[in-house]
Amino acid sequence: MAGNVIAVIDYGMGNLRSVSKALEHVSGGKPVVVTADPAVVAAAERVVFPGQGAMPDCMRELDARGVRGAVLQAAKDKPFLGICVGEQMLFEHSDEGDVPALGVFPGNVVRFPDEKMTLPNGERLKVPHMGWNEVEQQPHALWHGIADRARFYFVHSYFVVPGDPALVAGTCTYGVPFTCAVARDNIFAVQFHPEKSARDGLQLLKNFVEWRP
Repeated sequence: MAGNVIAVIDYGMGNLRSVSKALEHVSGGKPVVVTADPAVVAAAERVVFPGQGAMPDCMRELDARGVRGAVLQAAKDKPFLGICVGEQMLFEHSDEGDVPALGVFPGNVVRFPDEKMTLPNGERLKVPHMGWNEVEQQPHALWHGIADRARFYFVHSYFVVPGDPALVAGTCTYGVPFTCAVARDNIFAVQFHPEKSARDGLQLLKNFVEWRP
């Protein structure tokens, strides 16, 4: 298999079809492969780590399918994009199910605080946070061609609290301000769904395909 493959990690928990189709749309002809094969992940040029569902289920399936090691190795040495729970799993611990995560980054995953889920007019905000919201960017190559405060699509009840402020690449506000994008070296990860975020989401995926960290 050619070395320019974009591997989308299949551990049974990601929005795999939408992610792979969106990547194919912007890949410039590079093959996009949905895979749970560690050898394919190891040979890929770049890796996308999507996720949906509850953190305990995601961690269990990652181990059950034998791809934890391949994910950790890819996070060390390849352009790596985490999406939604695929971002959360990069941190040390999640309050969702009280489970340890992969520990690539320092920090924890916490639930939106119920007491803060109120607008100034007293209206209650629903959890999960579902819908379009503005993202305030910190400088990074993957924001190229995307206006600051562009809107992206979210579906989540938990968010990351990085232990290192230098990791923060994007923030959002829903009741409370929270980190919605993180980056370090070859890794970029987002809480929102670029594959569901129209033009700006496709631009971010295109930037990832072309990224040379």
